Amino acid sequence: MRFIDTHAHLFLEEFKSDIDAVVTRARSVGVEKVLLPNIDETTLADLKTTVAYDPLFFYPMMGLHPTSVTKEWKQQLELIGEELDSDAYVAIGEIGIDLYWDRSLRAEQLSAFEEQLRWSIERDLPVSIHFRNAVDEVIRCIKRVGSDRLRGVFHSFGGSKEELQQILELKQFMIGINGVVTFKNSGLAATVADCPRERVLLETDAPYLAPVPYRGKRNESSYISHVATMLASIWQMSVEQVADITSENAIRLFNRTGGE
Repeated sequence: MRFIDTHAHLFLEEFKSDIDAVVTRARSVGVEKVLLPNIDETTLADLKTTVAYDPLFFYPMMGLHPTSVTKEWKQQLELIGEELDSDAYVAIGEIGIDLYWDRSLRAEQLSAFEEQLRWSIERDLPVSIHFRNAVDEVIRCIKRVGSDRLRGVFHSFGGSKEELQQILELKQFMIGINGVVTFKNSGLAATVADCPRERVLLETDAPYLAPVPYRGKRNESSYISHVATMLASIWQMSVEQVADITSENAIRLFNRTGGE
């Protein structure tokens, strides 16, 4: 059985003391690759250090997270763009729009997001999208920049069936499912029950959103097996089938830059 954790932040401080054990536990359940989305200019060094720890296990993305966007977003993107062009990255991410915490920089977030979408087209890389309280805004940005030329994943999907349908209409985009699907009151299990299997990726978003039975604790890549077990129950198939389907989906999306 093989898993690809398509979204985890194992380069953060939470893993500094035991990254060896975290990787060992991930491998023990069948995790073969972990994709690491950057956050902002302050995380570049830690991201690169973690990838160097095991470049056949860790695959980096490069982008500016929406909650890190400031009024000086152009200068921020100049640094991020220089890094993107200096090394091999599998995607542009984590990028997007977040209107949950603070709406005061909405315009700056939209501009930074669209600029990074253009990077995706220019470099032929997929995008990993954060879209908290901003599905409509994100989709409008994608359509403005060029939905026919963009591809990627809506990371940490936890929305309604209507929102899922909006995303599925973007034919080259997938949804990332993590521990939220194991939360009894999330309603996500019913939402993804009929989602096309070829449009789903597994992720953890570690250290956040740990699945049941670890909810509220530090998440890690080995817990992806609990997400897969829940999906297997929802889809009425084996965990091995879920692992195979979602891993093939990940390879298909990221295959131009080392997902294989």
